[in-house]
Amino acid sequence: MNKTFKIGGDLDVSRLGFGAMRITGAGIWGWPPDRAAAKAVLARAVELGINLIDTADAYGPEISEYLLAEALQPYDGLVVATKGGLERSGPGSWSTNGRPEHLRIACHNSLRRLEVERIDLYQLHAIDDDVPLEESVGALVELQAEGKIRHIGVSNFGVAELERARKLATVVSVQNRYNLADRTHDPVVNYCTEHGIGFIPWFPLAAGELVEREEFQALAQKYDASSGQLALAWLLRRSPVMLPIPGTSSVAHLEQNTASRNIALSDEDFDALSQLA
Repeated sequence: MNKTFKIGGDLDVSRLGFGAMRITGAGIWGWPPDRAAAKAVLARAVELGINLIDTADAYGPEISEYLLAEALQPYDGLVVATKGGLERSGPGSWSTNGRPEHLRIACHNSLRRLEVERIDLYQLHAIDDDVPLEESVGALVELQAEGKIRHIGVSNFGVAELERARKLATVVSVQNRYNLADRTHDPVVNYCTEHGIGFIPWFPLAAGELVEREEFQALAQKYDASSGQLALAWLLRRSPVMLPIPGTSSVAHLEQNTASRNIALSDEDFDALSQLA
């Protein structure tokens, strides 16, 4: 199993990344209760060989990007991905805004907070039903032409929407909800695998009620793995373009997640887990 993947053909990243959503406050809102601890998690992720860090302007909002800059700038050897297209009005509240003028401002603000001149991977966070997809993606194409964005990604897209976006831009990644228990986006994973597009699953640790199944527990015991580690190992085995980004505010949990890279599922056990879902 390949342990790295080249995003866009030129950004070589570890296939297990880190999602920097949960280093913010409760409800993904405001500063974390322990700012130093949050930065320690980021530093430890890099020490463990993780070099793909995913964030968004909506995380905090803004807080996650500020913390990344405080802890990791100048990002030597790191690929920092961020997103625009969602707005926040309070804890747990999310709304779409894919207007080109908003995305332009959002990107410039992310550049400022991350303290970079160009963002490695900038992703449209979600489709805004009130704005033609082509207008939202077109704004990112313009920002890329201006040198503000290196690569363009999308999030929460189906295959049909992805094909529409690819008529306008070279889309190098898709970030959708996907895990062992939620296989809704199997067609998107298959499409990305066929076309060499990175697939970044969010909410990757979920195994749902599967953990109660005797077969699941037997496999976890066989590999001396937690349910989350087994779920991550399944994702890594699912496709060579799969780039899970489990997030946490705990160093211990981070280290546990990272250990899943050492679990090599056999073909038989991978198939058994796939059939369970």
